[in-house]
Amino acid sequence: MHKLSIMVDKEQVIIKGILNGDDRILTRFYRDNIRYIRGYIVNNSGNSEDVEDVFQDALVVLYQKLKSGDFVIKVALKTYFYGICKNVWRNRLRKKDLLIFDGQNRIEQEAHDSIIGDIEYQEREHLYRKHFQRLSPDNRKLLHLFFEGRSMKEISNVTGCSLGSARKRKFDAKKKLLQMIEKDPAYNELRTIY
Repeated sequence: MHKLSIMVDKEQVIIKGILNGDDRILTRFYRDNIRYIRGYIVNNSGNSEDVEDVFQDALVVLYQKLKSGDFVIKVALKTYFYGICKNVWRNRLRKKDLLIFDGQNRIEQEAHDSIIGDIEYQEREHLYRKHFQRLSPDNRKLLHLFFEGRSMKEISNVTGCSLGSARKRKFDAKKKLLQMIEKDPAYNELRTIY
């Protein structure tokens, strides 16, 4: 029982560190988890840059879920985060029309979206663009480069900051954008309708 209590306390420290953007906790979390994430992505059509990008995107997803307040993790945080990373990578591969091998299963992108899916996409796209334009010019430039598919190294060169700083700025910009979107009443409508 004592060991379980220590594990729960440790995870609470990590969760608080993620929510507060504590660089020391985030660095430790990265070191503790990157190896598993790298193994999965590299074995499924990815490269080192994909690993870094997926890790950052999954961290934003985790942050948003933790921030919601009513979120309960029923497995180890490490296991849950690994699941997020797998889903982020699968979605990227689907968008690129690539296949992913997960054990014996092949996951392929569906042939077409339904009309409802198209409408939902257009509404979400409008909401995203509205808030994207409200970001600072530097944040818009950085995210635009990222969404174009530029590597973090290229973004670092274009923005003139270090690779680590570029990653942190991208994380912060995405976090800010997501926060603005989630505060928009249209976001809640989209969540309840779809």
